[in-house]
Amino acid sequence: MSEWWTYRLSDFLMFSPATYWRLLERYNREVWPLHLLAIAAGAMLLWWVAVRARAAGQLAAAVLAAVWLWVGWAFHWQRYAPINWAAEYFAMAFALQAVLLFAVAATAKVGDTPPAGPLVRAGGLALAAIGVFAYPFLAFAAGRPWSQAEVFGLMPDPTALATLGFLLATRLPRRGWLAVIPALSLAVGLATALLLRP
Repeated sequence: MSEWWTYRLSDFLMFSPATYWRLLERYNREVWPLHLLAIAAGAMLLWWVAVRARAAGQLAAAVLAAVWLWVGWAFHWQRYAPINWAAEYFAMAFALQAVLLFAVAATAKVGDTPPAGPLVRAGGLALAAIGVFAYPFLAFAAGRPWSQAEVFGLMPDPTALATLGFLLATRLPRRGWLAVIPALSLAVGLATALLLRP
């Protein structure tokens, strides 16, 4: 029997990288053309938040709530759970995030929270733009085909990144608490990406 210190983290991965990337390809194929709607929704939110439209934070929270619910159900629960038992818990965390965002959207009043400083706001808008527009191109940078691209509103990592950006750039109350699940989701995504490296 091998000694425990000879194991690597990748030895505990429940699926092969090829299985994961095929899952992404199949998911992208099955939900097409929702990609266009998701990117359009992200672009609309970016515009609203950038021009400081009245109630942009509440609108962002409401749209993000729907997006988190979708990713939790359509990706984690329906597709990822069959190859990763932890995905059911990820789905529950995404549903909880959706409930929290919806609650803030429904109860927050315009002007309740002081605005973010200019640097924080600019950083938030930049993160949101990366999550919405640039993240899908990481597939190309990694040498993967477009069919394996991860898109805001459909996949966990770009959704979590854009959410953190929108939280930084808006005047929503309890932004710190709302950032916990997205930050944890990004940490899980980074760990998975490291394990999936060839």
